[in-house]
Amino acid sequence: MSELVIALGWAGVYGAMALAAMGSIIGCAVAGQAAIGAMLETESGHGRYLAISAMPSSQVIYGIVVMFTLNRPVTAQTGAALFGIGILAGLALMVSAIRQGQCCASAINAAKVKPEVFGLSLAPAAIVEGFAVFAFVFALVLAGGIPAA
Repeated sequence: MSELVIALGWAGVYGAMALAAMGSIIGCAVAGQAAIGAMLETESGHGRYLAISAMPSSQVIYGIVVMFTLNRPVTAQTGAALFGIGILAGLALMVSAIRQGQCCASAINAAKVKPEVFGLSLAPAAIVEGFAVFAFVFALVLAGGIPAA
């Protein structure tokens, strides 16, 4: 049984980064596709479309920091905590990145038709980023309570 808990603990340590990376990949791809479409339909603003399509990449940075924070010897006593924090934080970051990519795609589509709403149209993406920051901070706080082997 303890071998399973240790294996799950290691999955939690790495899972925070891996899940966040998957979400960032999907989110950036969704927003990037919208940016490419907007560039075909507009004569200017291409740089800002590309910049916006990179917004979901921040979640993988949060996932990397959580991974390094959780990185410690995994034991039968710490494995469950590492698994729970890592996997759940990773899932929250993954969902956040995907949904932020969708918000960014909507902002790009709105801005190509009506450029004056560009700044305001980014508000939903910023709100989603805020939830990623909450998950990130909570993971760091909880990780601080896990005893070092």
